[in-house]
Amino acid sequence: MRKLPMVALASVVLLAGCGEKEVALESNVDKMSYGIGMSMARSVTGQPIEINTEAMIAGLQDVLKEQPARLEEEQIREAFAAVREEQMAKQQLESEGVLKEGSDYLASTAEKEGVKVTESGLLYEVLAEGAGDMPSETDTVEVHYQGTLIDGSVFDSSIERGTPAKFPVNRVIPGWTEALQLMKVGGKWRLHIPAELAYGAQSPSPKIPANSTLVFEVELLAIEKS
Repeated sequence: MRKLPMVALASVVLLAGCGEKEVALESNVDKMSYGIGMSMARSVTGQPIEINTEAMIAGLQDVLKEQPARLEEEQIREAFAAVREEQMAKQQLESEGVLKEGSDYLASTAEKEGVKVTESGLLYEVLAEGAGDMPSETDTVEVHYQGTLIDGSVFDSSIERGTPAKFPVNRVIPGWTEALQLMKVGGKWRLHIPAELAYGAQSPSPKIPANSTLVFEVELLAIEKS
């Protein structure tokens, strides 16, 4: 049996899989090779780019069979650069669309009864007033919350996890920092947070597109004074 580097072993696994050929997974080398193949495939599918599977396999085969490369290195570098530029342009268009949708949503929501707007542009609704203390910026709070996009998609929820979250007031997104200092213990608010008071043009998670307006229901459970 020909001994191959670890990356080459993974390539063999991928090639066999693409040909729908049965692969023995009996020895430790077989199992290790399969694991490397899974890891490589996950790293590729996790990227926000289009992959031509047949072209990728052709590159793997040419290297493994020591065949001449079908493309010059300069052609490959130019292709990588072109794809990056196309992807960046696509992301920019998507980001602008998300920002516009958020702006329209905020304008519509601001007109609804019971919605208040702060000077910064934060929108909030008081669902339960609360009667306890109000935290300062340096205090630590314990809260239950659920975060959604404007289409209602849940991206984070302490309620679903069944465990309240605890954090300093000044260590969260600006929209949260502002709202928490206006809330009383026992209060429950719905926050409509513009992108500039949330994560802005950065995407902290695949679940949250860049420039997203975010909606949170927040219940202030307790305050730890600094």
